[in-house]
Amino acid sequence: MNILLNELEIPVEEERISGTLLSPATALPTVLFVHGWGGSQVQDLARAREASGLGCVCLTVDLRGHDLDSERSQTVSRAQNLQDLLSAYDWLVKQPNVEPSAIAVVGISYGGYLASILSSMRPVRWLALRAPALYKDEGWQLPKRQLHADTDLKSYRQLKIAPADNVALKACFDFKGDALIVESENDVIVPHPVIENYVAALANTRSLTSRTIMGADHALSQKSDQKAYTALLINWLTEMIVGARENAAKSRLEQHGIDTQSNSLRPLTIS
Repeated sequence: MNILLNELEIPVEEERISGTLLSPATALPTVLFVHGWGGSQVQDLARAREASGLGCVCLTVDLRGHDLDSERSQTVSRAQNLQDLLSAYDWLVKQPNVEPSAIAVVGISYGGYLASILSSMRPVRWLALRAPALYKDEGWQLPKRQLHADTDLKSYRQLKIAPADNVALKACFDFKGDALIVESENDVIVPHPVIENYVAALANTRSLTSRTIMGADHALSQKSDQKAYTALLINWLTEMIVGARENAAKSRLEQHGIDTQSNSLRPLTIS
């Protein structure tokens, strides 16, 4: 994240006073939202609106096959949906108002699973996962719907799984940015052992925030639970983005010989 610094002189009557102008660069931090299986971008628009209020560019998308009543939902695979996400990311970072080094990806359930894998394939600074799903690596090209026909999937999600044994967990283990993981207390689709596996895999992050929405189910069926998640996410994004901007400003000032801790200054050379 870049901060512009301009040293200047401001006319005052017949004299001039020195000033230093700090301002955000024209490129902005960006949030890519990824909905869950059977969901759509509609679920993310309210949160995207709030995140845009933080000064972020936000993109929501519909993954192929998201409409469970469509024929496409019978055939779309994880590989195809990951390609959807990669294409959305690549389009997003080409936009002139996007800062490529300040990308957040927010994923829900199946979208959290895909977002984790994306982080190993593209630069991601902030990774937020709500109830991230977990699947076996086998059958990557199979229709996603067939994965739920696997009678062992529920038992698989009760296992302790090492990062080396799952592509999403391995991506999390390699992730070096800041992460948020949100669990629903009464989630029977993504049970607690899955969250434990993700938390353990996120051992090398710059920071890791883990929260539980008490009494909530997987879908956040209650409006109060939806509001709780939105508040958690927006507060975390605020902390991450404001903190990054402050650090960028501090670094920029120190490059110009200004110690922001002691307020000691070197003489500024005005050109």
